[in-house]
Amino acid sequence: MKAAGRLLFLGLLTLIAEAQTFEVAESSIASEQKAMAEGRVTSKALVQAYLNRIEAFDHHGPRLNALLTINPNALKEAEALDRERAAKGPRGPLHGIPVIVKDNYGTTDMPTTAGSIALVGFIPSTEAFQVKKLREAGAVIIGKSNLHELASGITTISSAGGQTLNPYDPSRNPGGSSGGTGAAIAASFAAAGMGTDTCGSIRIPSSQNNLVGLRPTKGLSSISGIVPLSITQDVAGPLARSVEDLAAILDATIGEDPADPATHLQPGQTRPKFAAALREGSLKGARIGILEPLFGDSSDDQDVLRLVRGAVDEMKKQGAVTVPVPVPELNGALAGTSVIDFEFTEDFRNYLALSPNPPVHSLQEIIDQGLFHASLEAGYRRRLASKGRDSDDYRKALDKRAALAAMILKAMDDQQLDALVYPTLKRKPARIGDPQNGSNCQLSPSTGFPAVTMPAGFTADGLPIGVELFGRPFDDAKLVSYAYDYELSNNHRRAPERTPALGDHTAPPLLSWRSEAAATGAKGRIAVKFSFDPATSELSYALAANGFTGGEILSAALHRVSRNGAGPVILPLSNQAFESISGTEMLSNSDRAKLFTGDLYLQVLTRSQRNGGIRIPLTPDAR
Repeated sequence: MKAAGRLLFLGLLTLIAEAQTFEVAESSIASEQKAMAEGRVTSKALVQAYLNRIEAFDHHGPRLNALLTINPNALKEAEALDRERAAKGPRGPLHGIPVIVKDNYGTTDMPTTAGSIALVGFIPSTEAFQVKKLREAGAVIIGKSNLHELASGITTISSAGGQTLNPYDPSRNPGGSSGGTGAAIAASFAAAGMGTDTCGSIRIPSSQNNLVGLRPTKGLSSISGIVPLSITQDVAGPLARSVEDLAAILDATIGEDPADPATHLQPGQTRPKFAAALREGSLKGARIGILEPLFGDSSDDQDVLRLVRGAVDEMKKQGAVTVPVPVPELNGALAGTSVIDFEFTEDFRNYLALSPNPPVHSLQEIIDQGLFHASLEAGYRRRLASKGRDSDDYRKALDKRAALAAMILKAMDDQQLDALVYPTLKRKPARIGDPQNGSNCQLSPSTGFPAVTMPAGFTADGLPIGVELFGRPFDDAKLVSYAYDYELSNNHRRAPERTPALGDHTAPPLLSWRSEAAATGAKGRIAVKFSFDPATSELSYALAANGFTGGEILSAALHRVSRNGAGPVILPLSNQAFESISGTEMLSNSDRAKLFTGDLYLQVLTRSQRNGGIRIPLTPDAR
């Protein structure tokens, strides 16, 4: 085939592929790669499908506010990768795959704000090592995600981007500091995403967004080019919807980096190959220690703890041997091991100095100019007042970290344990504006040992909960393989109902239906039109009353079915006579579920029919 004819043929294939629909919601990296290999979709079409979802659910619908920046060149980059695939074949498993990176990863083609209004528009002089690795692997960085400002918290609020919402319940926070990445990947805004973890910031958003996330062994992957919080504790890595996806990103991004001394391995140490390590049945015979001090005993913890203990039971069914590990001195040993307050001011200043003309030069400048979110002021001032690395308290913290690592290794050795298990958080996701309590984040960063979070299930009100496995240094692939075997045994991964598949639509279609009922022994009738927006959980209604005498109607309300059929009011619609009323109300997570099981109804009370009234079930025609 001549060159011109071959190009025309390839162009026709591309048009055909792009005309076919590939559903990206909940799709895996492997399925996207297979579809591209078979010509059923292109990277450009994948990017556009994800951009459609971002428009539908981040900018509209539930307005998750997960992303700070969209890559303006994403479609062009994907198109170039499609041409490269046609000419040379794929580079590897990530060729043409759309990913999102947290906005503290340095990028030279997009701003890097770390969530701070002080850094809006800032383009660093060098890219983060892991960004380079992703690009070399052929990934398309579709955008950069919001984070808790300067990675300094666990609820994802920032002066540059505001509050990110949890896609499972927008009244709740998405975890942090990588909560923008967590919300985005849960809502299928990309195939996978990158976060950082200084004390839980990969694992907490993974827990609260029904994802898997690994905090790797310190030094397994590089943190160079990432806005630092604490060089001693900072690590960086992926959050994903499946363990296979997690492994694919890890294989592409780990490696030695001359700019990060922690990545220079000691003699005898090797970096794992994650995808090759995934093995069904890997939990069989594994000895898992139940780290009792991190389970908690507060009444507020019990919903979460039931799910986490249930996850431990699932591991046992897969053949794991579980052993109680009391370690009564653990909480005392953990206290005072964080070095964030000692390191941040210096590390941040040194990072800014790497660029020739940064918009600010220090934390002091940010505070002096008021360029920070009000919720972070106390923490910033505390860190600014720290004596830093040149203090006895800092040296004591380093000594405590070494003692903690030795204590944990001894506890694992004494009982020949392969891993420890505990809740990622003892509390479910907090409401927006409330503090997030119950974190178990500190053990992994204070030892430098790896920990993987994976879904444990959902609370009764539909909130995701995570369970964490902690391992020895450089046992990362073993932990990920355990997570893989655990994942095969359950169906805990569940997409958020507010961000459904779009198909050929640019927004989720409304569910609309009509119902009608007559008053017993009377001429009056109630006709009602309902519509439900699955992205926002908004129920709209328009009621028309016909044939009733003046003042006959007393009220109208939505009710929830209970055991005897009749149930309580969940939304009052009118407490007086009407000929027509309309409005929109938002359903809670639990009432949203009951809408689809037929357990909600409209009741109109009249003077002649106060007992029972006119009852109209809410039964959507489409599910």
